[in-house]
Amino acid sequence: MNRLSHSTGFRRQGRGFLYALSLALLLLALTACGSSSKGSSDQGGGSSGLPKEIRIGYQVSPNGELMAKALGLAEKKFPGVKVSWLKFDAGRDVNTAMAGGSIDFGMVGTPPGASGIAQGLPDEIYYIHDIIGESEALVVKTSAGIGSLEDLKGKTIATTFSSTSHFSLLSALKQKNIDPSGIKIIDMPAPEMAAAWQRGDIDGAYIWQPVQSKLIADGGKVIVTSKEVAAGGGITGEFGVVSKEFASKYPEAVKGYIEVLDEGTKYYRDHAEEASGLLAKELGLSPEETLTAMKQITVLDASEQTLPEYMGTPDKPGAFGALLKETADFLVEQKSIKSAPGLKTFQEAIRSDLYLK
Repeated sequence: MNRLSHSTGFRRQGRGFLYALSLALLLLALTACGSSSKGSSDQGGGSSGLPKEIRIGYQVSPNGELMAKALGLAEKKFPGVKVSWLKFDAGRDVNTAMAGGSIDFGMVGTPPGASGIAQGLPDEIYYIHDIIGESEALVVKTSAGIGSLEDLKGKTIATTFSSTSHFSLLSALKQKNIDPSGIKIIDMPAPEMAAAWQRGDIDGAYIWQPVQSKLIADGGKVIVTSKEVAAGGGITGEFGVVSKEFASKYPEAVKGYIEVLDEGTKYYRDHAEEASGLLAKELGLSPEETLTAMKQITVLDASEQTLPEYMGTPDKPGAFGALLKETADFLVEQKSIKSAPGLKTFQEAIRSDLYLK
């Protein structure tokens, strides 16, 4: 079985996803039939080959894309183009927005991304943002008497369903042969977890940053991280998707945004102290906490995208397509999606050709 060689893993996204996706696709079809007008990005920008607006669906994750946003790199790269940053709390919401045609670029985790490909979402993979390590973990209350995964029986654990965290939680339990039915695992958006924790509604949560740090600071401790789960085969990460229609109409804009992400990632790596100060504002953490979170995730620049362990090339597909196929098969096993297509479908969704000179 082809897996990535890293010990850290390749986040986020839904009970109710299938309903939301079906509704969004229906609305999209009705819109296409009932009107000749299109979204703002489809209104051509003239001889520049760029649209009048670029709509970016982002998540508050400590990676190169959030760095690019903080530095205003997209606005500098595309002068004269309106750049709209639209915030999402989970990849399942990004999927719904992409299905409805309300964003051009989006960021998703491996489970919602694999689910989207399996269900025919109108998007393609153009950039792998990061590999998740310790930035996602199972945090439990110190007072809950939980010292290991085996102690979770009868406890209430929150996570965001169909997310990378949900995937890692179930993978961790599977690796230890623990039946998840003995645990009350509840679906909860990340922003609501801190309040539920303080009310005593939950005993723990498998979640990403910055919520993870907030729970630890409020009497929590880590039981297992996604880095450990990845070492056992449960690999997770975050990647960028772009609308097929947008990529077809504005390929130079996609390549330009890849350059933006590359610049943001390199600043993130080369100026970590300064970067932590800028990202802290978005994350709602202190610069020190942000720096810690940055060290818990592995970000990728443009030169690494076509390595064999990631996208690969059009002639020699990399391991990422196989990872998505394995993730989709896991989601079928968990009854999150009905079926998963063959490996070729996932490989064909990866636009490694955008990196050819």
